[in-house]
Amino acid sequence: MIELENVFKGYWVRGEYRIVIDDLSIVIPPKHSLGLLGRNGAGKSTLLQLIAGTMQPSSGRVIRTGDISWPIGSANSFHRDMTGMQNTRFLARAYGVDSDDLVAFVEDFADIGKHFHMPLRTYSSGMKSRLSFGVAMGIPFDTYLIDEVTGAGDAAFRKKSKAVFKARMAQAGSIMISHSMGDMRNFCDSGLVLHDGRLEYFDDIEEAITRHQDLLK
Repeated sequence: MIELENVFKGYWVRGEYRIVIDDLSIVIPPKHSLGLLGRNGAGKSTLLQLIAGTMQPSSGRVIRTGDISWPIGSANSFHRDMTGMQNTRFLARAYGVDSDDLVAFVEDFADIGKHFHMPLRTYSSGMKSRLSFGVAMGIPFDTYLIDEVTGAGDAAFRKKSKAVFKARMAQAGSIMISHSMGDMRNFCDSGLVLHDGRLEYFDDIEEAITRHQDLLK
């Protein structure tokens, strides 16, 4: 379960304080596949980081039970001067999984060739996404936080990503950001719509998509 209690998040931008998350209180049920929708700049990635604990709220608190991934698709959990393999081993130790098994899985899954043994600072954004997604899919989380990653890479990688993600969802929950309404329909059963710092929950992903599209008009 994930619970947000009176969560605020804001930033100073050119002398003006901009509120991104505005007094948000919600209980997100476990083992649900949730699509997180909202216009560009609404704060969706910020919300994922708050849930993951990689960013702290300006006020309020986030309560988490179970193991929650970092926002997959972001390379913020990786050290830019370490190789892909070194980052993979580090995260294996951090999350208590066998490092050799995870390295073997990620090297095969990410399919980035010699770059797996090169520093992350040499990676393209697509390579970072492949590595991030591969490491996360090799670790059994209770909740996966997905930020556009199933759309990364070529058609073969997207197909592989979707297959392994569906397999993980049989035992876990997720919160997914995607601009693809097809992905939302394929992977999510419920929806969250973020608008003006407030979050609306919908039991049916179709209702969430309709609400999102109405807000874009």
